[in-house]
Amino acid sequence: MSLQSTALKTLPRLGVNIDHVATLRNARGGKFPDPVDAARLAIMSGADGITAHLREDRRHIRDADMKRLQKLCLEHGKPLNFEMAAVQEMADIASKIGPHAACLVPEKREERTTEGGLDVAGGEKHIAPIVRQLRENGVRVSMFIEAEAQQIEASRAVGAAVVEFHTGAYANALEEGDAASAEVLLAAMRQGAALADSLGLEVHFGHGLTNDNIAPIARIPEVREFNIGHYLIGQAVFVGLGQAVKDLRTAIANARGVMPSAALG
Repeated sequence: MSLQSTALKTLPRLGVNIDHVATLRNARGGKFPDPVDAARLAIMSGADGITAHLREDRRHIRDADMKRLQKLCLEHGKPLNFEMAAVQEMADIASKIGPHAACLVPEKREERTTEGGLDVAGGEKHIAPIVRQLRENGVRVSMFIEAEAQQIEASRAVGAAVVEFHTGAYANALEEGDAASAEVLLAAMRQGAALADSLGLEVHFGHGLTNDNIAPIARIPEVREFNIGHYLIGQAVFVGLGQAVKDLRTAIANARGVMPSAALG
């Protein structure tokens, strides 16, 4: 059996991003729905970890949420992935909370959501000290980037352990019926994953992924983790969060040729 075939028989981890439970809570104020309750349910339903983005404007997740999420994840033996802008304020907060991982993402005040990958190559001088601080505090660092050789190599140069490829453009192309563009983007992600793996970087994917579009990416041999949020929280309105998590894990398992029962723990 080839190394590629062997890799496809492993099941990538699924990190569930619970940001938009906090968006719903904040729309009306108060404490309900509680993103920590959502994280607990996701874990009980088979999530391998929890992701949350503490934005500089605190539009959804808040500082107290991150502390409570870290406590929950420690209690359940699951990793917390702290998404953050590459700024000193966030580096200090993450260093104090001590999540398993921090994923550095680009952040603009006017955007609805993260719209692309971080320009690590253009910001090495600024980013490297933040990576160093996080690593010194025991935090594993990931770069949320486009699947481009320059960005992958820069991520390794600044000391990241992981690259997470932005899949938004791929998802958008499929949604718009542009299969040709989606295939070009998919090919770039395949090449990027192979390069990252050859450089010793772990490969993750996230943004815009659903039950319907995840299979081609799930079949990339090097993928070790997905981080997905908006789709799962949207699906939860119709089927419940627990079922949404189980359905997505099953879709990933089917794409990898793993028995669906293995996806459910």
